[in-house]
Amino acid sequence: MSESEKVYLDLCQYILQNGVKKEDRTGTGTISTFGAQMRFDLEKGFPLLTTKKIPFRLIASELLWFIKGDTNIRYLLKHNNNIWNEWAFKAWIESDVYTGPDMTNFGLRAQNDQEFHLLYQEQMELFKKRILDDADFAAQFGELGNVYGKQWRDWTASNGQSIDQLKEVIETIKTNPSSRRLIVSAWNPEDLPNMALPPCHTMFQFYVTEGRLSCQLYQRSGDVFLGIPFNIASYALLTHLIAHECGLKAGEFIHTLGDAHIYLNHLEQVEEQLNRTPKALPELLLNKNVTSVFDFEMEDINIENYLPHPAIKAPVAV
Repeated sequence: MSESEKVYLDLCQYILQNGVKKEDRTGTGTISTFGAQMRFDLEKGFPLLTTKKIPFRLIASELLWFIKGDTNIRYLLKHNNNIWNEWAFKAWIESDVYTGPDMTNFGLRAQNDQEFHLLYQEQMELFKKRILDDADFAAQFGELGNVYGKQWRDWTASNGQSIDQLKEVIETIKTNPSSRRLIVSAWNPEDLPNMALPPCHTMFQFYVTEGRLSCQLYQRSGDVFLGIPFNIASYALLTHLIAHECGLKAGEFIHTLGDAHIYLNHLEQVEEQLNRTPKALPELLLNKNVTSVFDFEMEDINIENYLPHPAIKAPVAV
């Protein structure tokens, strides 16, 4: 068994055995633990889980969206990426200009009412089409506020100046790799009210030693079944991209979690995944002709030899 996959499966098992039931913002309920850490050696394979199929193209397009400093779902939808739709849709249906059918509490209602589920899907498709076709509508209702991309690339200082945290940290890796200040923060208390969702992955730090670039992420809250596999692969990819630009090898990705939880409506899915045997991890291939993190496009990033078990579907708690 891949050690990278084992540490994730061990975390799932630990939460099932030791977690406590806890209420949450979504009303779904969780089994939760506080404080966990997983370590992934990126030289031993790219940590894209094999015990269920993980859509790598969604992970890559979301990360490029962050790197570009974008905060509007229009870019994601153009890449057939729907992972942020619910938060933008929620703002739309709660706005004064929305005149469609009642979508209140659509996340839970769609799980329990098939008729409503079909109505919700219809409204979501109309919303997505309008985001793609109507630039003015997208500017107003595709916007998620000052989420990750804004904080990474355009943190607004108290004097009004813009700080490009990601660009600065890459430059420091190149010029002062021994620095202990190689940090990017997405947690901006002043901007929290202006975010569709306060950042779950709040800050990350890089560490350079013996020609290897490692990254540690602190994540305040983690949906272990649906979200965490995305986060693992996303920050592993980010580490590879920055190592590539800086002429370093990718070292470790260390994932430190605050509230690590499994939603109560994901328990059967987690058990199914735990009963599967992991396979060999895939290989990440980057276009060697692209020299800057900020120039990568989807066609420059590929995964080879990924042969996972089938996907396991589960509802997203919004």
